[in-house]
Amino acid sequence: MNCPKCGTELVKKSYKGLFETDTCPNCRGMWLDFDELDRLEDTVFDQDERKGSLVHRPQTTKYRCPMCEGPLQEFQYRLYDLKLEYCAQNDHGFWLDAGEGGKIIEIMQRHAANNQRKLMSETEWRHFLKDMHAFIKKQP
Repeated sequence: MNCPKCGTELVKKSYKGLFETDTCPNCRGMWLDFDELDRLEDTVFDQDERKGSLVHRPQTTKYRCPMCEGPLQEFQYRLYDLKLEYCAQNDHGFWLDAGEGGKIIEIMQRHAANNQRKLMSETEWRHFLKDMHAFIKKQP
């Protein structure tokens, strides 16, 4: 397989000891098989039902899937300020430019923290309402 950005032959490389990716030794981008993006996110936040939609505003690019040569689609990643490419034609995977794997981890860390904060707020509110209902029931 060749890099969709610079055409250099991709090489197998371990990504932070998590899984093996096809990486470009020239531009340092990497190809993630379709399930590997989820595995990357799951290293810091594995509650898929709370992650939100993955693909927003897809647009065809000039880049080609390294597996099937079909056009890659660029999309806004989970409504964050990050654009990634993927093989929409055959669901082969995702292309991440250099540093985007780290950005995904940072985004998922923030997302997990925000969800935890929301859960704590909802729990506090539920306890407050329960106490308020109990107080009102005691009133003559």
